[in-house]
Amino acid sequence: MPNNLIKMTKIRSILRLYTQGVSKKTISEKVGATRNTVKKYIRQYIAMNRPLEELDKMSDTELEQLFLIKEQKEPNKRFEELIAIFPEVEKALKRKGVTKEGVWRKYYETHPDGYRETQFRSHYNQWSKHVNSVMHIEHKAGDKMYVDYAGQHLQIVNDSTGEIKNVEVFAAILGASQLTYVEASYTQQKEDFITSCENALHYFGGAPQAIVTDNLKSAVIKSSKYEPTLNEAFSDFVLHYNMAALPAGPYKPKHKALVEGVVKIIYTTIYAIVNARVFTSLEELNIAIREALEEHNNRPMKNRPYTRRQLFEEVERLELQSLPLRRYDLKRKKVATVMKNNYVCLAEDKNYYSVPYLYIGKKVNIFYSQTEVEVFYRYERIAYHMRDRTPFRYITVDEHMAYKNRFMTDWTPEKFIERAANVGEDTRQYIINILEKRQHPEQAYRSCQGILSFATKVGNERLDKACHRALLYRDYSYMTIKTILERKMDQIPVESEEGGKIMPLHGNIRGKTYYK
Repeated sequence: MPNNLIKMTKIRSILRLYTQGVSKKTISEKVGATRNTVKKYIRQYIAMNRPLEELDKMSDTELEQLFLIKEQKEPNKRFEELIAIFPEVEKALKRKGVTKEGVWRKYYETHPDGYRETQFRSHYNQWSKHVNSVMHIEHKAGDKMYVDYAGQHLQIVNDSTGEIKNVEVFAAILGASQLTYVEASYTQQKEDFITSCENALHYFGGAPQAIVTDNLKSAVIKSSKYEPTLNEAFSDFVLHYNMAALPAGPYKPKHKALVEGVVKIIYTTIYAIVNARVFTSLEELNIAIREALEEHNNRPMKNRPYTRRQLFEEVERLELQSLPLRRYDLKRKKVATVMKNNYVCLAEDKNYYSVPYLYIGKKVNIFYSQTEVEVFYRYERIAYHMRDRTPFRYITVDEHMAYKNRFMTDWTPEKFIERAANVGEDTRQYIINILEKRQHPEQAYRSCQGILSFATKVGNERLDKACHRALLYRDYSYMTIKTILERKMDQIPVESEEGGKIMPLHGNIRGKTYYK
């Protein structure tokens, strides 16, 4: 190659023979170099205007650095004008329907003494390869968004314990403008991955035609060179935003080289900034990432006179699809059996949702998102509720209840306390204690209903005395009241018991009536 340096001994020989008046042809024959190579180093030597003795004192390394300087070519105005328009040519080629032939014709109309199409294409391709060190594929505006996770983690620190937790860093980039989005998340799992992809779309203000992912399990169940299998949630997500999913081929990093190149860039831009600080929450970290991200997107691109943001606003924004009015709700599935009170339990929230009483005992599918709960029986939706995260609650639709069960919707702590107060003060206090001590509302309500039902069987007076005795036992349950009433312990004055002490109620303790 003419641009490669020959050995320094040959260069020294060329210069020495030249200063001795030897012809270039003879020098070429003696040192074993082409005549053009000899001419090249003689031209450089003359341009340096330095004596040979000074060069002889230099080491080979110093001499090599000296001759690495490329020859200064005469300025070519036509070529300089061509190179100057290439950034605009690159912008134009990102628009749909624009071709190199069309761009050349426009150039040639305004530069009739310019380059013909073949030379135009050749010079542009060389320029493009030089400035696009990451990707040489020509990306059309609005076509693809590339996503990936950085290999290096960021950290957040628990301000109470000092524990350091690693967090994932998600990156997305639009192919044409290279506008970039970055955020931190706790995991790479399906929920976090889809949320990060969605946040990227809302940051860009629109959706591309396709999203290119790695073969991570959050998106792909089974990788394939020709037809990968997406997981159901990610498939629903891309359908919601009217995109195609294009997982990169297995072991084909070039398929997503653009985003992998961006990951390397954010190590030296965003990481360099946020790693200098300590963050105690994911939200705080993401605020700092967003600030550094804006600097990155508004910084001029390498070898170009414009920024990613400028290129996006000018070329790509209008090519993106409009976003749906509602964000995507990731739905999860759970199989449950309808309980006898015609509710199903969503164990994740520890609460209950009503379904029509006709489905009692049936197995149903519960599909739930961040905001909604749907219940299906054999592909038919039989119940719909807004999701309630408050634990131990019953979310009820009156139409779901059989007539005889509708009274259960009236079960509230206030109504039980009011009914107990009509029986007596001890009963009221006992019911309050049950409501406070039961872990689950339905347990408390059923116990209260059972206890108050004794009023119709034994009367208010006996029930109130039974509750008085149970309060002394500090034993709060339906079975306690039932046992006291069955053994008629409510009819025994508390003061008459031996020593004035109350014997604890226990199933294995025989009363004094047992021995009669």
